[in-house]
Amino acid sequence: MKTSRVTPADLRRSVLAVPPMPRHPNGSANPDANRRVLDHLRAGRVTTFMYGGNANFYNLGVAELGRVLEALTPMLAADDWLIPSIGADFGKAAEQIALLRERPFPTAMALPLRFPAHPAGVASGLGKLASLYGKPLIAYVKDEGYIDNADLAALLQEGSVCAVKYAIVRKDPSQDRVLADLVARMGPDLLISGIGERPVIDHFRVFGLHAFTSGSVCVAPALSNRIREALHAGDDATAAATRALFLPLEDARDTYSPIRILHAAVELAGIAPTGPIGEFLSTITDEAVLRELAGISKTLLAHNEAAAARAA
Repeated sequence: MKTSRVTPADLRRSVLAVPPMPRHPNGSANPDANRRVLDHLRAGRVTTFMYGGNANFYNLGVAELGRVLEALTPMLAADDWLIPSIGADFGKAAEQIALLRERPFPTAMALPLRFPAHPAGVASGLGKLASLYGKPLIAYVKDEGYIDNADLAALLQEGSVCAVKYAIVRKDPSQDRVLADLVARMGPDLLISGIGERPVIDHFRVFGLHAFTSGSVCVAPALSNRIREALHAGDDATAAATRALFLPLEDARDTYSPIRILHAAVELAGIAPTGPIGEFLSTITDEAVLRELAGISKTLLAHNEAAAARAA
């Protein structure tokens, strides 16, 4: 398990998977099902696991975070990197950091609090959390106006932040003044494209990013890794053709719910039973949506298995 400080090379060496967290009917983590998800990701050469929104870490209490990490940590291989998330509110994040200080993770991602929050207060809060932790955090920028770019760059410069997950959705991802300004202030090496496969080619080519997160990678890790490798090799045609295979699942996630659809897709594809999704969220129950999603998920998995077989 990675315990060393975070470097740009760490961010680009694997797709940063953002998996769901399979649970037992009582809501506790299901070790066997979580292991199956991680094994599936590793089979596609994905070894970085960022547990955040898709795993519903927003609604984990302090003690529950400890129990979840105790369940997940023994599953990690020597080259794996697990990134836990904290928050979203400051008080819970501070208490979770006290728990994390007992563990060797090199960083944690601070989940964004949408309300009540103010940009200057977010910057101050992230700095205080990093000071409490004694380690830098990954900042998660999901909404315009969440934090000022100048403050974010200053946090990076002072060592309070080691990377930024950028996930502001644009109709045209090649046109993004906020991202362009952030690149100008902090450079691209510690910026992560944080919205999956759809915008990643523009984020790499237009803005110079080198790393990206994905939820759909949990269904098709070999294909998502092919996109990563193609982009690093300058092969945009392969990246675009492979990305097209993800769009039906990404469209379903955008239409219904990114978190809830992914949770269901992993199970419907036959990768692992995912069970309940955790509090303040609910599983997909619409039979028509589930039928549609089953076809999409199984088709994407079949493409993934064919790609993995060719690579072998």
